[in-house]
Amino acid sequence: MTPRVITVVVTDDSAFMRRAIQKMLEKEPEIRVVGTAASGEEAIAMVERLRPDVVTMDVEMPGIGGLEAARTIVERHGPPIIMVSALTRDGAETTLRALEVGAVDFIPKPDSALIDIVNVQRELVEKVKHFGSRRAYLRAVRERTSVPPPPVVRGPVAAGAGVFACVAIGTSTGGPVALSQILSHLPAGFPIPIVVVQHMPPGFTRPLAERLDASSSIDVVEGVDGMPLEAGTAIIAPAGRQLRLHRSLGTVRIALGDDEQRSLHVPSVDAMAASVGETYGAGSLGVILTGMGHDGVQGLRVIKERGGYVLGQDEATSVVYGMPRAAALAGLVDRVVPLQAVGRALCELTGAPYAPD
Repeated sequence: MTPRVITVVVTDDSAFMRRAIQKMLEKEPEIRVVGTAASGEEAIAMVERLRPDVVTMDVEMPGIGGLEAARTIVERHGPPIIMVSALTRDGAETTLRALEVGAVDFIPKPDSALIDIVNVQRELVEKVKHFGSRRAYLRAVRERTSVPPPPVVRGPVAAGAGVFACVAIGTSTGGPVALSQILSHLPAGFPIPIVVVQHMPPGFTRPLAERLDASSSIDVVEGVDGMPLEAGTAIIAPAGRQLRLHRSLGTVRIALGDDEQRSLHVPSVDAMAASVGETYGAGSLGVILTGMGHDGVQGLRVIKERGGYVLGQDEATSVVYGMPRAAALAGLVDRVVPLQAVGRALCELTGAPYAPD
């Protein structure tokens, strides 16, 4: 049986970049670029006419920019949009806003000397193939639809409920929106620290932390080497560094280092979660959210071996049910919860008051 071809519209105001992205995609026989657009206006019209499976969208363009074009396509129930972002402060902030209005994911723009073109191509192809399936797209739409929180799907009750000492959250594709939904529902007096790994290129984690901080009652900051963990503060691991913990004179601090293990992701959920498990033992509370791949399995295994507890996002609310699925299949997830119930579950397990909308 011949595999279904995934059709794509590529949008960028640079003719060179349109050709570069088209060449990356059409190296795959399952992908065909059916149109290239030089502006947001052209992309909107082309989506209406060609009905592609996926759109790649440049962030910064004259006229209707990538953010407004993405917003319009989402409002018209168009195909999934993957933003293509320059590694600049403005590019990062606009990309995060595009994810908030409904773009499903992003990749760094493959025109910088700082970018590994081979990895960008691999990532782009992987994401286009995933979101090109109708089932994946419908799941992404459900993820960003506002619905009342479903009931928590309960597993065994945590033996250490109420005495947890640190939360370790790992996520990738779909993570910025998921983190916003979770952290915004935690009270200012949340009783323990939170450490977060979100797969992102350098330059994106600080704007992410700032946007999450602005919408949350707890403090959200990008991690700095030597920073102490504090109750009511979520630390976002900075892109390009591995985050681990170390305890000195009774104080736990973050230690940022180079990636000596040549991990696929830097920072990696595995490195962070394993360090949380080693430092806090049975006081470790792991959370694995939406994302491609299986990063987190090894780290969560350490948390479980040390007596900790793990929450996993469910398939229905995951933009990509990769990382949570891998953890669940490995037998590491104690309780499966929809995204809308993760914040409530964290409050329940730590004895904190829940702050619903």
